[in-house]
Amino acid sequence: MISGPVVFMGTPIFSVPFLDALIKSGREVALVITQPDKPKGRGQKLMPPPVKEFALSHDISVLQPDKLSEVSVAESIRKINPEFIVVVAYGRIIPSAILKIPEKGCINVHASLLPEFRGASPIQWAIINGCTVSGVTTMLMDETLDTGDMLLQEKVKIDRTDTAGSLFNKLSETGPGLLIKTLNGLESGEVLPIPQNHEKASYAPLIKKEDGIINWKESSENIYNKIRGFDPWPGAYTFYRGKRWRIWKAEVQDVLPAKLTESRHGDIIDVLADGIVVADGDGAIKIQEFQPEGKRRMRVEEYLRGHKVEKGVILGDEAHGIDTA
Repeated sequence: MISGPVVFMGTPIFSVPFLDALIKSGREVALVITQPDKPKGRGQKLMPPPVKEFALSHDISVLQPDKLSEVSVAESIRKINPEFIVVVAYGRIIPSAILKIPEKGCINVHASLLPEFRGASPIQWAIINGCTVSGVTTMLMDETLDTGDMLLQEKVKIDRTDTAGSLFNKLSETGPGLLIKTLNGLESGEVLPIPQNHEKASYAPLIKKEDGIINWKESSENIYNKIRGFDPWPGAYTFYRGKRWRIWKAEVQDVLPAKLTESRHGDIIDVLADGIVVADGDGAIKIQEFQPEGKRRMRVEEYLRGHKVEKGVILGDEAHGIDTA
């Protein structure tokens, strides 16, 4: 069977293994559409998206429209007459005019087991919600967000110590093979669309920097999951005497200090050689790895060799040093 050309739409590093899989499968990737270069760093130098760099390194034409609604975008795609448009984390809604172009449809790869966690940040919210299983779904795109008919799914186990970063890696390893299997199955007729159960849908809104603030009135388990879910970005954080601490690793305390019954939320109730124990909504968390303001990420035991952390200080918001609810 001779496959027709493919148009690929994606932007971040997560998308790159999928584009690589398409190329290695022997399909003709005739065009890559990605978002415009964006300023980064202190110098605000314009930097290309990872997908653009990868595409150009494989001599594939790249289009970076400010808006997909520009007439020239649809015209460029129509000239190719693609069999499929493949969309992996492009980052914007695809207009109806583009969805209707490919012969066999627009195929989206979503990093969740739909209809769970529709939206922009499914990997982070799976961790934050304490899920033990995630996965990848391929789907036919329609005009609303992540609501199209499903094609194939593959589950991925979430380990207790997984972060958003490590789950990202697992899904980016699983997804490309599923994409190729989906395209082959659609061509052969072995893969058929399955409508989503919209009543079981949940949503994963875009993560914002301010979401990382730790509310010490929450349960130990919720705080632990947020620390994992906000790693590597934006990082869960709190304030010690007005200075920001980013918390990277912690553990729920199974055996709680006797002083806990007298403690307030966010109270540093113990400073141990290997961690800082903090009271929360239903127990305590031991901070094991963190990043004090102005310093690099490090183990608590390393920090304590040259710095003092006082028991009885309340971790919380920047202005008052108290718990944040």
